[in-house]
Amino acid sequence: MVIQKKISFSTRGNTDIIDLTPLIVRELDSLDMSDGIITVFAAGATGGITTIEYEPGLIKDFKKIVEQIVPENDSYDHNRHWGDGNAHSHLRASLVGPSLSVPFAGKELTLGTWQQIVFIDFDVRPRKRTLILQILGECE
Repeated sequence: MVIQKKISFSTRGNTDIIDLTPLIVRELDSLDMSDGIITVFAAGATGGITTIEYEPGLIKDFKKIVEQIVPENDSYDHNRHWGDGNAHSHLRASLVGPSLSVPFAGKELTLGTWQQIVFIDFDVRPRKRTLILQILGECE
C-alpha cells in the first residue's frame, strides 16, 4: 500500500535546521503499517533534507561549512537576473537535495543511534514549509 501525507511547519530561514524526526515518527505511528519505507520530500527550491546528529555543535559546524562551500555574499548570476538575493539558497539546497528515503521496521525508523532526519531552510527569510511523505509498506 502507498500512502501520501503532508506536514507543514514554519522556519526562520538563513540555514535554519529543523529536526523532523519526531514529526515523522508521529505520522508513522498513526498508520497501520509496521514495515516499509518512507520518503520525505521538500517541495520548494531553497530547502533540503538530510540526516545529521542534531546537536548544537554539529548544527554550528554545518552552517559554517555551507557558508564556506557556497558563500552568501558571492556574485551570482541568479541574483543579478532576479534581484532576490537568494542564489546561495538555491545552490545550497541543490547540493543537499530535496528528499530522503528511510526504511522502517516494527513501526520504527531504522536510523542510527545519533542520526536524525532534518530539514534545512536555506532561504533568506522565514517561510511556511510543506513536506510530502510518501510511505510504502504492508498493512498490519
